[in-house]
Amino acid sequence: MVIAAALVFAALYGDTPDAKHAWAVHDMNRPKPAKVEVDAKGVPSDAVVLFDGTKASLEKNWRDEKGEPTKWSYSEDGYFYTVPDWKNGGAIFTREEFGDCQLHLEYRHDPNNLFTDKGPQMRGNSGVFLMNNYEVQVLESYYTSADLDGKPGFVDNYADGQAGSVYAENPPMVNPARKPGEWQVYDIVFHQPVWKDGKLVHPGSVTVFFNGVLVQDHWEMEGLTTHCRRRPLAPHATKGPLQLQDHGCIVQFRNIWYRPIPSRWDNLTHSVMSACPQKVMELRRETAAKLFAKIADPKAATAENVKALGEVISYANEGEYKAAFDAALEAYRAKPGDAKEVEGVNSALDVLVRNKVIPESAKIK
Repeated sequence: MVIAAALVFAALYGDTPDAKHAWAVHDMNRPKPAKVEVDAKGVPSDAVVLFDGTKASLEKNWRDEKGEPTKWSYSEDGYFYTVPDWKNGGAIFTREEFGDCQLHLEYRHDPNNLFTDKGPQMRGNSGVFLMNNYEVQVLESYYTSADLDGKPGFVDNYADGQAGSVYAENPPMVNPARKPGEWQVYDIVFHQPVWKDGKLVHPGSVTVFFNGVLVQDHWEMEGLTTHCRRRPLAPHATKGPLQLQDHGCIVQFRNIWYRPIPSRWDNLTHSVMSACPQKVMELRRETAAKLFAKIADPKAATAENVKALGEVISYANEGEYKAAFDAALEAYRAKPGDAKEVEGVNSALDVLVRNKVIPESAKIK
């Protein structure tokens, strides 16, 4: 019974709303998240599929730099790939533009087209450019100098340019790359930098799971992707395309989808970091009004009324809500129920006292 009562009067169970939080802790009034199903291929029902293995999907969702159809090639085996001539195809871009996201993609290197004498970045090089500005590197990185040093055409690469790196910034924590010819999997969670009035509020971050292994743990961006020189962060549009780089190497791609996700900095009603007190109070008053409207007779001197009105004032201890609560409490105090019932009322009032919604003296003696 204690648990059931706590769930019914959730706002009188956990800490109440405050200037940064529109909801109580364990609040039953707080909206539940939308349900998402995951299909047999692992694609969530709320994902935007950018490539599903069909030529129609490639043609519909991808373009070249000028907005024209891409020159990249399609395979009936369900993947697309860069054309084999050096930068002849150009980068490929999504027609869809987006910002903060969860991104999934898979890529593969041809084991017969890897080692050249053209330098360390010509072993199956491509790149995943989020918003066209922040690169997670694609490169054949299974083989290292310990494996192939001295092999004709083999040149080792630098750490902040191997697969799983935030290019030119941070190497992956470990190297879980599979052998060339096997599909590699990236799952990326990306949050773009946040600017307000020309000032950087947060640098954004990227988290990368490479073949299921965490290799970038909420890495905060230091700059826009560059080569050799550091390039500071700068404001840009809040949505942009996904770019896959053409670096003159044959790299195959399949199973590409993303889910738009909200920025923590967009949360104006329930966040110690970013909540706007005015927005919080608007939502608190809206909830209080809904709860108050459900009370059949706010003047009834019952334990249920005192607790229900206590929940209302935990959101907005003002105006008619405060007056109704004070009146119901005073009426109940004059004619309280049995000891067990009074204990239940005081338990609810304890939460309000603890959170400084009402004074200690309001409790029933």
